[in-house]
Amino acid sequence: MAGHSKWKNIQHRKGAQDAKRGKIFTKLIREVMVAVKIGGADLDANSRLRLAIQNAKGINMPKDNIERAIKKASGAGGEDYVEVTFEGYASDGVGIFVECATDNNTRTVSNIRSYFNKHGGSLGKDGCLEFIFQRKGIFILPAEVLTHDFGEDELTMAMIDAGAEDIEVDGEQITISCEMHDFGNIQKKLTELKIDPQEAGLQRVPITSKAISQETFHKVMKLIDIIEDDDDVQKVYHNIEFDESLLA
Repeated sequence: MAGHSKWKNIQHRKGAQDAKRGKIFTKLIREVMVAVKIGGADLDANSRLRLAIQNAKGINMPKDNIERAIKKASGAGGEDYVEVTFEGYASDGVGIFVECATDNNTRTVSNIRSYFNKHGGSLGKDGCLEFIFQRKGIFILPAEVLTHDFGEDELTMAMIDAGAEDIEVDGEQITISCEMHDFGNIQKKLTELKIDPQEAGLQRVPITSKAISQETFHKVMKLIDIIEDDDDVQKVYHNIEFDESLLA
């Protein structure tokens, strides 16, 4: 994007989210519970639960928190979360895709609509951003996995053989991307190599990006921050063209 790493948008948003550590714990706990509700508590039979636990461990969530979430979701009478998504536009036509897990869809719809309306945006119909975002498998690895005996070339070849589209090393971390259908193959190969990702999952990556002004950037970021603060919201994606000057 404009001469910069195409993952900088994702990494910038992740950095902002990590500053709200309590919120991140809440969202990952909810993801664990959704995974249990959908596929059960058997780790061997539930790949989504394994991934949710892996991501929770990636931010050093205490084991007790994870076990309580699994137990709560497995029991009768616990919260019954459903997954819903919202697509809309912020100022200057910036695409915003929101993924939620909620136990009260009416509340969530009302909240998300109000956020867009109050901050110069508007919700669209399902599928209105189909031409802007595509789902990709994304794996974030710590740069420490590279050693004298297993360097960047060896990792790159192993990941390409498993189906990776792109591997990018930026000094602190390694970002691997793949098509949705190759996600499991990459995950399996990393397990064989005894490499634990810091984060892994399906993300909505912009196909096309939008250049905006500094003023619009601040407006859109304010909207995104407010959306992310909602407990029902799991992830928010945008298609702003990354430019270092916008972060000044």
